[in-house]
Amino acid sequence: MFSILILTKDEEINIADCLDSVAWCDDVVVLDSHSHDSTCALAGERGARVSFRKFDDFGAQRNYALDEISFKHPWVFHLDADERFNDDLRRECERVISLDECSAFLVPNRIIFLGKWIRRSTQYPYPQVRLLKVGEVRFAKAGHGQREDQVKRGVGSINVAYDHFNFSKGIGEWVEKHNRYSDEEAVDVLSHDGESVRWSALWQVSSIDRKRTLKRLHAKLPGRWLFKFLYLFVWKRGFLDGYPGFVYCVLQGFYDFLITAKVAEIRAGKSDPVKKS
Repeated sequence: MFSILILTKDEEINIADCLDSVAWCDDVVVLDSHSHDSTCALAGERGARVSFRKFDDFGAQRNYALDEISFKHPWVFHLDADERFNDDLRRECERVISLDECSAFLVPNRIIFLGKWIRRSTQYPYPQVRLLKVGEVRFAKAGHGQREDQVKRGVGSINVAYDHFNFSKGIGEWVEKHNRYSDEEAVDVLSHDGESVRWSALWQVSSIDRKRTLKRLHAKLPGRWLFKFLYLFVWKRGFLDGYPGFVYCVLQGFYDFLITAKVAEIRAGKSDPVKKS
């Protein structure tokens, strides 16, 4: 058995279904960033323990949970409110935990958009570290998100995916959220100005190293937003995902356009990233 951690902020539209998908777990913790809706009440009704911390960034939020929350089990799965667990993933997590060969495990996610799993446009499996052993992994801020840090015994992989409904609050909310995210991504791009790309990482076994190197290369591309759309829609065959795939590719290109525009704005001295709230 393992514990479940869910980070929330105004997730009343998602939290019930998320918690129902882990109803089998005897230790579910919701770390809430002072929601203004019924998120916490709904979580409490379903037996979850609720803790609070003002949000600063995802890495710090996850580290706080690992440091300050007493989990019932030594292994914790980090799940978001717009994600859903399944029995196959539960069995696979229990299997790798019993082997105890790594400190953390990458887990893929299936993005569901307009009622369909967008398999190609989303670069599936595109895994993230979600299952980890308490005391053996830290997180660090990376752009608007986080990356694993100080992993004691390496990172393994799980090939069973969870479902991710990241448009559950509507396309408008997604655009608003990614407008904020693009501020942080633009600052992250500028923080690596002048750094040389470590080309050798492209041929390394570690998928994490390859992914991060490709992200650095992508950040340096002129017209990266157009490249992103063409890469997803043509090279990754997003056109086979139908209309939902086309819309998804357009939105991803738009997100990269926002980052590119904000990098140019900052470089022109017309925006101060330190003063953004």
